Amino acid sequence: QVQVVESGGGLVQAGGSLRLSCTASGSSFNINVMGWYRQAPEKQRELVADITRGGSTNYADSVKGRFTISRDNAKNTVYLEMNSLKPEDTAVYYCNARSPLTPVHMGSWGQGTQITVSS
Repeated sequence: QVQVVESGGGLVQAGGSLRLSCTASGSSFNINVMGWYRQAPEKQRELVADITRGGSTNYADSVKGRFTISRDNAKNTVYLEMNSLKPEDTAVYYCNARSPLTPVHMGSWGQGTQITVSS
C-alpha cells in the first residue's frame, strides 16, 4: 500500500504564486512517476504535470511556462511551483504516484487540496 499526502494550496489572487508538496510513503519502492492532476467543478480530472524518477517532465499546455514540477527522490516527494496563477487554475489538485506500467487511474491518489485563484 502506498499513501500519498499533499500539502499547500489555498486562496491566492490572480498573478500570485503557490507551492504544493506531495509525499508518498509505505510500499513506495516501485513508485516511478509522480504527478499532479486537477479537477474543476463539472469538469474531468486533467493532468497538470508529472515527473519520472529520472527527472523527465510532462506539462499540460495550459501551465507551460508558469508551473514547475520537481522531485526529491530520497524523500519520495514531488513539488509543484505555480506562478502567474489565473482564475482558470481554480480546482482541486490531486497528487498521483504510480509505477510506469500502472494506469494513472489505478495509481495511488492523495485526498486533494483546493486552490482558488481570485480575479
